Amino acid sequence: MKLAPQCLFPSLHKPNPSLPDKAKISANRLLPSSLLLLLLLSLGSIAQAQLPAGAIDTTAPPRTAPQDPLRAQANEALDKQDYPTALKLLTTLAETPPTDAHLLYDLAFAQDALDQTTAAEATYRRSAAADPTYFDPHLALGLLLARSGRLSDAHSQLLTATTLSTDNPALKARAFRALARIDQTSNPSAASDELLSAIKISPETPDDILLSGELAEASGDPTAAELAYRRLLAVDPQNHDATAALTHLLLHQQRPDQAEALLTTALAKDPDNPTLNAQLASLYEQQGKTAQAIPLAAKLHAAHPEDPSITRLLARLYSRNQQYDQAAPLYAALLAKSSQDPTLLDDSADVQIHLKNFAEAEVLLKRAVAQSSAFPTKEDLGQAASHLAFAASANNDPTTTLQALTIRGTVLPQSPSSLFLSATAHDKLHHTKQATDLYKQFLSVANGQFPDEEWEARHRLLTLEHLK
Repeated sequence: MKLAPQCLFPSLHKPNPSLPDKAKISANRLLPSSLLLLLLLSLGSIAQAQLPAGAIDTTAPPRTAPQDPLRAQANEALDKQDYPTALKLLTTLAETPPTDAHLLYDLAFAQDALDQTTAAEATYRRSAAADPTYFDPHLALGLLLARSGRLSDAHSQLLTATTLSTDNPALKARAFRALARIDQTSNPSAASDELLSAIKISPETPDDILLSGELAEASGDPTAAELAYRRLLAVDPQNHDATAALTHLLLHQQRPDQAEALLTTALAKDPDNPTLNAQLASLYEQQGKTAQAIPLAAKLHAAHPEDPSITRLLARLYSRNQQYDQAAPLYAALLAKSSQDPTLLDDSADVQIHLKNFAEAEVLLKRAVAQSSAFPTKEDLGQAASHLAFAASANNDPTTTLQALTIRGTVLPQSPSSLFLSATAHDKLHHTKQATDLYKQFLSVANGQFPDEEWEARHRLLTLEHLK
């Protein structure tokens, strides 16, 4: 599974609203909304790299100082990153017509730096409307919208920015890079062209190499992707994003030994890196090395107790290691924050079944199967329905058992277990004919695999025969 550090631990991290100086868009990359970690937990995919946030370039020559002393004070406040003062002064200046696109941009920038997102968006738009050829507000607005998750609107603003003139090629390159990030999943071919456009006008960065690998992977070219990741590691051996990306690729290609060697080498130099520890724990989980995975996941959980991906990984590992008493409180904590996740409900109920808390398990599973369309696959739904049938049977609730088996039957074929549960449910409801037929069907396919249940089925058939 491919995970960037920010994706390993899934909680959202906002970029620091404080921005350095006054004329450029910063290279800081956004962190998403779910640590990672984990990976977790499905070793399923590397989180996608995020879009850059906005800032200012101290190397850019300052604009000619205005004659208005209030404007000079505002510029001085911006240069000192005194955004509250700059905001107060610029707000006053912006109230006086005629409309000045550059002044509005400075005002929007101060609002953006103070995390006044709604106001900043409106003011960036006013700046762009005042001078449609002005590059800066389109770029800044595009990045703000991208940070807010409004990628379609962001794409439009950034695309406009790439068509406008600016005396700072690095800023136009930033617009192309942001477009590439937006198009990375939905249009990798366009993203590749946008990344190439950025590299043509500014030096290639490590993030560019990483993105080129991700785009190659998305385009179905794992060889090119691997070459890109290894090229980045050759120039920056401590680049954990590259290590994580290459690990994901190796696992996808069924090369777990190489992935494990890569991770252990990287962890020898950075033993507390959460992303790499999460990937190694998940790799061990896939290989059935639960005992080796648990210490890694427990260490991560101790460092990041609020990260749901890590908590879920550790709970799953405890469950697979039959440490159900350790898994139960972790699942309870997860359900307190995500009470409608059907697979989480199923996993938690499975632990309760093993702890013989059948009534509690039945309650959880009823909530899960009530959301049949929310399961990732029909097999997941079938598994939850099977668990519900078992829990209800153990809880002496034959009606719910039969309802659960009906749901199961819509997505999975009959099995010896489902036949036996159906037979006992009809038996408890005194449906003699149905119970007799199902017991016989069960015995015809059991073939000695379920000795206790087979003995019970034969015993009940004798009893039912005398009831006729």
